[in-house]
Amino acid sequence: MADWKHVLRRVLYPTYEARLVRRLPTDQLPKHVGVMLDGNRRWARAVGRDAEHGHRAGAANIEPLLAWCEELGIEVVTLWLLSTDNLNRPPHELQRLLVIIEEAVASLATARRWRLHPVGALDLLPAETARRLKEAEEQTRDVDGPLVNIGVGYGGRREIADAVRSLLQEHASKGTSIEELAEILDVEHIAEHLYTKGQPDPDLVIRTSGEQRLGGFLLWQSAHSEFYFCEAYWPDFRRVDFLRAVRAYAQRERRFGT
Repeated sequence: MADWKHVLRRVLYPTYEARLVRRLPTDQLPKHVGVMLDGNRRWARAVGRDAEHGHRAGAANIEPLLAWCEELGIEVVTLWLLSTDNLNRPPHELQRLLVIIEEAVASLATARRWRLHPVGALDLLPAETARRLKEAEEQTRDVDGPLVNIGVGYGGRREIADAVRSLLQEHASKGTSIEELAEILDVEHIAEHLYTKGQPDPDLVIRTSGEQRLGGFLLWQSAHSEFYFCEAYWPDFRRVDFLRAVRAYAQRERRFGT
């Protein structure tokens, strides 16, 4: 019976996916999608394997996701691979996870289909990890393809704190007093110092694994985003799940906070 179900999925899902794509309104698709790649460890436990196996399965699903985004003309994708909180994991697990992330990012850079941009507190990462992330960014700087933000050592609160710190340092170098800065400071000044400065805010934020919370992902940028929560663990997230998320987005009436 299980084999027949697998055969049916292989036959029916491509047809269903093609119908979903045809029915998507091309003028209502997101330009920037943020994805919280959640559930690797829980997926691994469910299949009786260790956390490393789950992280590797999750890493293997990144390139397909980016291909699905590219297929729909999505211009910016932000992937949250490792939070600042995750840096407190047991050292042996964190080290293995960082190696997997480094390998995944290097593979994306080698493909030269996407422009990679690390977002996060790189100063909190091991020097080798930070070096490889910067290297991937430099390697893909001239790629004519979608922009992919790689969130490693990323936390929304830390990003806002870093933005304010950078803003203060910039004005201090110009001799601006605190009083003068307070008179002119607005949200745009802070936005210009975020990790994603110059980019459009995410239209759609997807979180896998059934968790329905942001957990600090793009806190500033997602003020007007639409959210989609998927029950599937990240390694099980399929093209059909992605298309359903985009369809749900396209069907919503965006109010932008009004």
